[in-house]
Amino acid sequence: MQLANYYRALLAQLPSLAVEADRVQVLHSASAFRQRLLELIAAAQTRICLVALYLQDDEAGREVLTALYQAKQANPALDVRLYVDFHRAQRGLIGHQGQGGNHLMYREFAERYPHPIAIHGVPVKGREILGVLHLKGFVFDDVVLYSGASLNDIYLHRQDRYRFDRYHQINDAGLADSMIDYVDRLFANNPAVPLLNQADIPRARQLRHAIRQFKQQMRRTQYRYPARPRQPGQVAITPLAGLGKLGNRLNRTIRHLLRGTRETLFICTPYFNLPKPLAKDIRSLLRKGVEVTLVIGDKTANDFYIPPEEAFRTIGGLPYLYETNLRRFARANQTFIYQGKLNIMLWRHERNSYHLKGLFVDDDLAMITGNNLNPRAWGLDLENGLLLQDPERLLRERFEAEKANILEHCRRLEHFSEIEELADYPEPVQKLLRRVSRTRANVLLKRLL
Repeated sequence: MQLANYYRALLAQLPSLAVEADRVQVLHSASAFRQRLLELIAAAQTRICLVALYLQDDEAGREVLTALYQAKQANPALDVRLYVDFHRAQRGLIGHQGQGGNHLMYREFAERYPHPIAIHGVPVKGREILGVLHLKGFVFDDVVLYSGASLNDIYLHRQDRYRFDRYHQINDAGLADSMIDYVDRLFANNPAVPLLNQADIPRARQLRHAIRQFKQQMRRTQYRYPARPRQPGQVAITPLAGLGKLGNRLNRTIRHLLRGTRETLFICTPYFNLPKPLAKDIRSLLRKGVEVTLVIGDKTANDFYIPPEEAFRTIGGLPYLYETNLRRFARANQTFIYQGKLNIMLWRHERNSYHLKGLFVDDDLAMITGNNLNPRAWGLDLENGLLLQDPERLLRERFEAEKANILEHCRRLEHFSEIEELADYPEPVQKLLRRVSRTRANVLLKRLL
């Protein structure tokens, strides 16, 4: 308990924004998120800034982009900006050969409307596999809409399937200003961050020197804001960013959160591949008697899952790799599962997929983030998150409702043997995983996935 108090004291020392508790709202579905997103676009008066991994060329993506352009045409003074990953915007979906990049749609829209909006590509690294823009957060005037979701049909439940995520709205001018200031200082007028809705987009090779300098800027840059002491009726919110393993404030704060846990830890992650430091912290908490709940997507709820009756592609092996990690972890910690101290909750709902991430510590600390809590997020991607400190438990009911909503389609794992093993997998998956294991490629894969 003394060690937990020490890490809580470190968290309490972080500069923060004091936000009225009633200005923090939780949405519970992808369709509600889509509706709120479109409402906020239509209502914006001065500024809109969207930062996402991608805005897809599909029905939902076109709906959002149309709404943005219509808002700009109705109010030409409205500052509308969109930042997406540079590499991801210029390729099609994995497994969809012949599909053009989203930048073609961006160019098409730019040619259609007289008043332009700025769509920029952010290259975190020279190649997509080495790191992507994984910042989250949309700003509409003084409102922040934060989710791990990108912008396409499944994330916005535009068709018959959805990808479940977390969705939060915070109405606070200080937080909105800090998020705008961050992208202004880091992305605006940066030679490494070109427009994507123009005819000639520079290649990554042409930008390599600018990207190298840009990477150092991303490692150093943090959110800036005038710190405001929390008063009764308020919660303290600290926005954090991080890139790379060294000096990463977001990673450090996540570890402080885990180490500051006194009684209960609730973690959401879509891809079970914990960084070694987090796995170590969780084992330590279990030994101390802390109740740990891990909410993970069933392999069939993974983005890349391919049903056995469909033609197998190599990318379809990923859900099985994650499940192999989970089975190994559950087997090593079966005693804590028996004791009720480790709750492994597997999410599955029809043909939908799972993309939640974030942490709840006891009932007074929370992290809202797009960080997948895996080695890739820990060391390669540009990530951010919002730390919420709520000593008066003003958000407890809202967060308990959010957790109940998350657990609605979950089942608790009672024994590690409930998870399939290699011999249970389809033959193409078995061949792939044996080859990966034989070549020791799994060590590299764990860093990149």
